[in-house]
Amino acid sequence: MAHVTGIYRHPLKSHGREALQHVSLSKGETMPWDRCWAVAHEASTADGSTWVSCINFSRGSKAPSLMAINAKLDETTQTLTLSHPERKNFIFQPDDRHQLSEFLAWVKPLMPKDRAQSARIIRIPNRGSTDTEYPSISINSHASLRALSDRMGMPVSPLRWRGNIWIDDLVPWTEQSWLGQKFSIGSVVLEGVEPIVRCLATTANPRTGKRDADTLGALKDGWNHQNFGLYARVIESGEISIEDTLELL
Repeated sequence: MAHVTGIYRHPLKSHGREALQHVSLSKGETMPWDRCWAVAHEASTADGSTWVSCINFSRGSKAPSLMAINAKLDETTQTLTLSHPERKNFIFQPDDRHQLSEFLAWVKPLMPKDRAQSARIIRIPNRGSTDTEYPSISINSHASLRALSDRMGMPVSPLRWRGNIWIDDLVPWTEQSWLGQKFSIGSVVLEGVEPIVRCLATTANPRTGKRDADTLGALKDGWNHQNFGLYARVIESGEISIEDTLELL
């Protein structure tokens, strides 16, 4: 039976992931603390008042080195620890404007010089800055990942895909058929909305931040699309833990 193998949040959009053992999800909301903050670049129109598209933010598709960041959030103090193989660990509170200059100095060596540079951190009220206009949870399949790995002749890390929930024991790509389908994971009920069309961020190695795998070409050549994973909405609140099962409703 399909079951949960991984749960991840990304407190600062495109700047690190954090593995969890369990999570509480609320109807119509993003995962708590997932993409809670986002780094707007100097050409961005984002002001934190409303959702805007990912083109307004520093992200792995344009700055592959960001893909090697790991994160750990202390929810009580809202203190974030970022680590990267080429940088010393950095601890700060993203809401504290007085700490912004230190963060920008820490991340600057990871940003390409020919791209708009990181400028400020925003936080949208009551939701995370997901890549969708609606609050979404991303669902990803290890079976599909193995199929892609076989196609590429190399192991492809799940961390390339920046997903929220990872499921195993499915038929490869079956999650792509869940559009409009309700399914339960643990005590949460979700509904599939749309496939996730992938970008260049997935070509970067999450250990090194270097582009080293043509994930997009392999998806296109093998299956005639660049989709991996599924965006879903939470339609009934509840909890999800590692090893919880998935059931179509």
